Amino acid sequence: MSESSSSSEKKIAWWQLALTGVGCTIGTGYFLGSSIGIKLTGPSIVFSFLIAAIGTYIVFNLLAKMSAADPQEGSFCYYAEKAFGKWAGFSCGWNYWCSSILIMGSQLIALAILTKAWFPNIPLWVFAAIYATLSILVILLGTRGFDRIEDFLAVIKTAAIIMFIIIATIALAGGIPGGSDSEPGIPTNFGNTFTGGYKGFWASLIYAFYAFGGIEVIGLMAIRLKKKEDAPKTGKVMLGLLAIIYIISLCLAVIMAPVDKFDPSESPFVTALADYALPFFPHVFNAGIIVAGFSTMTAALFGVVTLLVTLAKDGDAPKLFSKKLKKFKELPVPSLLLATIGLAASVITALLLPEKIYEYITTAAGILLLFNWAFIILSSWNVLKGIKLLNKVIACVGLLFIVAAVSGTLMDTSIRPGFWISLLFLFLIGTVTLIMQRHWNNQ
Repeated sequence: MSESSSSSEKKIAWWQLALTGVGCTIGTGYFLGSSIGIKLTGPSIVFSFLIAAIGTYIVFNLLAKMSAADPQEGSFCYYAEKAFGKWAGFSCGWNYWCSSILIMGSQLIALAILTKAWFPNIPLWVFAAIYATLSILVILLGTRGFDRIEDFLAVIKTAAIIMFIIIATIALAGGIPGGSDSEPGIPTNFGNTFTGGYKGFWASLIYAFYAFGGIEVIGLMAIRLKKKEDAPKTGKVMLGLLAIIYIISLCLAVIMAPVDKFDPSESPFVTALADYALPFFPHVFNAGIIVAGFSTMTAALFGVVTLLVTLAKDGDAPKLFSKKLKKFKELPVPSLLLATIGLAASVITALLLPEKIYEYITTAAGILLLFNWAFIILSSWNVLKGIKLLNKVIACVGLLFIVAAVSGTLMDTSIRPGFWISLLFLFLIGTVTLIMQRHWNNQ
């Protein structure tokens, strides 16, 4: 797809896209999923996030360079097809669609769990249905409405993290009554830092990478930049901001509470301040997490709808999904309806399997996401002309980090089912791709 197809949309500045990127990225994968990571590896979760930040930057930088050189609606799917053929673009697109559906499911379940803390007698699926409906309403506002809401929610989410950093710093300095004698402080040896051993650290990588998920939406939106060459700068600012606030806030959390206190159903930042005289904080921060999760889920829904339209235009999905209805602000209603069915499936899943489903879906979504990131790296080697040897070495480091994160899910029995779920999705996508390959060959 060419750039002209988006000419009717208002162009945006690089800082606006960076802000939207923060909005699309900060979600329950960070606010809630990081608790699972801390439980697995302890204070060394900080190193997991540092590795994830480097790996994410490598992927986004390559995607941004391809976007600047050849801006396309299909973004990473277009580049995969350009590099390896139609099968790659097809499988990459549908892999992203499936991973986004799982991401929406994971965010929905997390939002429902958090809201249920205030209303314990209401079933989990009721909250999931409410948030799914609200997310669809945001998409119905159109691209401009989505941009404005995501920018607003990005400010709230970032403010919530900064609020924790400020309050935690004051608490550690003795400015807030309370605290506990069991505060671990800064770890001083390997055992205290890597409480889960090398296996726990290995397993935690998937949750660190998952917290940076969302860069694909920015790739899809890069075509709307006023200056396409600003795409790499957008990523540097966005990922730099995320890495700084992620790592500082996690450092504070793990030195304020022992590892055995962290619970996957509660944000590590609420746990860190639980023993201080701050009765308002859990409720305020819980609200901030809900805003974050809702924002990320809506961004995933936007990405799913946008990509399915492009897949339909390219013949990789039924043409029906490329249709836009004038009565609905030129929205691709058929594409949105299919995504809604995926959301409905998540609500049903939350009803039937409310206990461990968040960990399983989060793990599977993270793995599928990383397969697409691997495609981005591999595609760049063929798409970007004259790529230097050093850049190829850096790209290999990114691939190594991705392989480590995916394989790490086999290291812990509590998250291993997510690995098998992701393989099931990959098997289905691979089977359909083989069938379509025969169809393309016969044309």
